[in-house]
Amino acid sequence: MSSSNKLSNQHNNSKFQIEIGKFITYNQDEFAELVTFIDFAEKFTLGFIEINFPPDIDLLIAGLRQEPQCQEIQFVVLDFPEKNLRFLRDELVQQLANITKETNKKLVLLIRNLEKSIGVFGDYPPVLQDLNFVRDSYRQTVPHPLLFILPDYAISRLAKFAPDFWAWKSGLFRFKTTELTRDKAIANTLNADTDIERLPTPKQQERIDLLHSLLMEYNPTGEIPSLEHLRNCCNILNELGKAYLSQRKPIQAREYLEKACEIIKNFPDYSLQIEVINQLGKSYQQQRQFESANSYHQQALDIAKKQKNHRAVADSLHYLGNVSLSMPQFHQARDYYQQALEIKIEFGDRYSCASTYHNLGVVAQELRQFHQARDYYQQALEITIEFGDRYSCATTYHQLGYVAQELREYHQARDYYQQALEINIEFGDRYSCASTYHQLGMVAQELREYHQARDYYQQALEIFIEFGDRYSCATTYHNLGIVAEELREYHQARDYYQQALEIKIEFGNRYSCAKTYATLGLLAKAEENYAEARANLQTALEIYVEYQDEYMATVVREILESLPE
Repeated sequence: MSSSNKLSNQHNNSKFQIEIGKFITYNQDEFAELVTFIDFAEKFTLGFIEINFPPDIDLLIAGLRQEPQCQEIQFVVLDFPEKNLRFLRDELVQQLANITKETNKKLVLLIRNLEKSIGVFGDYPPVLQDLNFVRDSYRQTVPHPLLFILPDYAISRLAKFAPDFWAWKSGLFRFKTTELTRDKAIANTLNADTDIERLPTPKQQERIDLLHSLLMEYNPTGEIPSLEHLRNCCNILNELGKAYLSQRKPIQAREYLEKACEIIKNFPDYSLQIEVINQLGKSYQQQRQFESANSYHQQALDIAKKQKNHRAVADSLHYLGNVSLSMPQFHQARDYYQQALEIKIEFGDRYSCASTYHNLGVVAQELRQFHQARDYYQQALEITIEFGDRYSCATTYHQLGYVAQELREYHQARDYYQQALEINIEFGDRYSCASTYHQLGMVAQELREYHQARDYYQQALEIFIEFGDRYSCATTYHNLGIVAEELREYHQARDYYQQALEIKIEFGNRYSCAKTYATLGLLAKAEENYAEARANLQTALEIYVEYQDEYMATVVREILESLPE
């Protein structure tokens, strides 16, 4: 080892020793009680240690091992990070068999990371159910003092869902978080500059875990947050809501956002209130409950106008445009986006204009004004490059690919999609990769590379299913049907179309159903089942007329007229 490495290790060790000393001093009484408990504990004895942050757990374990009163104790840390763990006792027995017991020392087991399998939501986590079922066998199979180290919320859930096991506890030790640990957590969450949507999934989860730990600091289970902590508590709830939305978990997100909405009534912070209400709107939009989404964004808009908060007005108009775009009410969406853009330009918020130019591009694209759409996308791309926002470029490259595809510039489209995919992979944005894989599938399909297309669609479908995005699966099932049809696998094609149609009906997307009815009609036509073809095409036509899509209505009419009588 080089001398510089030795000096660095000595410095780090010295710093760690100082932190251990501070942690123990800050929790002096609790630490002393825990040491006494461990000293007297014999055979199977159950204790719980409440610590909210993992760095403090490291300090506690190191402190126990250095404690003079514990020199006859053999501490063994058993780690259980598996999210789907169910049979803890079996795992303990298995790991105990591999422990080499030190002579003349008492074995004490420290259990950590069990909160991963206990979870934050839902009733009766399997691991807690099992604790109750096998409680009595612990005395014989785990005959050692057992200390569970868990955060506040996990201990509360254990007490609630494993009451029989909890009843056997002989000690509960609540350790306070040091200021240094809390400040680090705030710096990594509330004060972090990075948007959580841009973090890779594991980093997102790390931030969510930190936010949950911080929430326990400012809003311990079963307690009402103090007046001085209301603002911090509200910020954490809002950030948790945003974090769960980034993982496309709108119901979990809303659980926190609704609490934030209640708390914020107790102090004047209209900017935060507008943000929370808009996040609630987004949660409903993710569930395709557009009326509720509209209602929340409109509430946010009204408050923003009353407060003369121009940026918030522009943001709320942009979100209302997003909802209209999803409905799909393209002219209404364009109107909202234009209003938002005017405000952003007036107040010199050039960076924010990029997202609105981008969405105006989406509207133009939906209205089949592809050259106009390309122009908007180019303006958005120019701004995001100017501001060094490489991540946002991916979405715009993706849409430019879509426009090139519609203009039958397939090789150009593939190039744009590949650029988008490369950036999304670079940023670990697996979810966004799915739609790009889907579009690459469409390009391959247009170029008659059907096996390549199927491969891309399968990759997209796998990700949509992984993220629980059932709605997006519909489009991919639809296109897998087209590929199967092209390969003359008609039964497979029909199966895919039916799966797509079922999802579209489930989500009430009548306009999109038209496309699948039309393809089912074309499939029946290919099989010379003209009665079925006519019925499906007629249904598609009725929907296109209902939505005033004259272009598609004309296409379907021509197909209907071409059918034999």
